[in-house]
Amino acid sequence: MDYKELKDFIKSVAKSGVSEVEIKTDEIKLTVRVEPRGNAGTHTETIIQQVPVQTPIMMQQPVQNLQTQVQPPVETKPEDTKSEKENNYITIKSPMVGTFYRKPSPDKDPFVNVGDSVSENTVVCIIEAMKLFNEIEAEVTGKIVKILVDDASPVEFEQPLFLVDPS
Repeated sequence: MDYKELKDFIKSVAKSGVSEVEIKTDEIKLTVRVEPRGNAGTHTETIIQQVPVQTPIMMQQPVQNLQTQVQPPVETKPEDTKSEKENNYITIKSPMVGTFYRKPSPDKDPFVNVGDSVSENTVVCIIEAMKLFNEIEAEVTGKIVKILVDDASPVEFEQPLFLVDPS
């Protein structure tokens, strides 16, 4: 409850004719008492108490020593993870955080499929960010080799979306 809401609440209690209202939450206890003073109107007394938040039990217990076994990292060669051919591919990355869509609308066909040729101005997908639908262009010329993100999935900034073979 912010200051304005609290102020409005106290005024409405004072006008209602109720003599006392008490609200309790996990964080605060609020008591509003209205005491009439003759013909001079009403006087409102507000008492706000901060209720202490309990510390989780795990924080109250002493820390125990943990023993772990560390295994040496497995060495991988860069050429094992990607084939020679994949190293030649260009990656189309997400220019923003949002939701990835392959189609302009649910009843339409996808912008591109694997095997489709694209040019620099070809729209390959839409990324929705804050209720705005942003068309993402390929910015490269080539053929779509792989689609790396599922439709209607969240994407991060610079996340790979498509692999394009420029040859």
